[in-house]
Amino acid sequence: MVAALELYLDVDTTRRVRTLWRALEAEGIPSLGSLHQRHRPHLSLAAAHRIDPQAVTAALDGFPVGRGLTVGIDFVGQFVGRVLWLGVTVTEELLAHHRAVHERLTAGGVEVWDHYRPGLWVPHCTISMRVPNPMMAPAIRRCLEYLPMRATVVGAGVADHANDINQPL
Repeated sequence: MVAALELYLDVDTTRRVRTLWRALEAEGIPSLGSLHQRHRPHLSLAAAHRIDPQAVTAALDGFPVGRGLTVGIDFVGQFVGRVLWLGVTVTEELLAHHRAVHERLTAGGVEVWDHYRPGLWVPHCTISMRVPNPMMAPAIRRCLEYLPMRATVVGAGVADHANDINQPL
């Protein structure tokens, strides 16, 4: 199970990512869209097995999480375990925002996985959690057809779909 503090993307970018999810599905490649029907395209700022939405809300009270950020989605990557993602170009503004969020989470006692902490985090938009090995190259080629994208963050929330949690911030 995974819970995450997610940044949600503008309508046009969300539509493009969902279209990519459907294109992959049509080729027999599972996407995040089919993993849980409630998934929406996002960038995760923090993740853990469990995250208390009330603790996150309290820790970030008064802080405009993600509001006003514009990001470039410019490349494709993969993590060990057949995870395919669209890469977000790192900017000082994005890193400073991420750092500020984590300072508040830490002060509020919210525990997250180390690889989401400042200095280790890889900003990305997950496309699939389980691309079959023989399908990875075709999946990457399909993703490249949708790039580049310019996205504006329009909201944030804590999501834990396994436990039916979707708490807007």
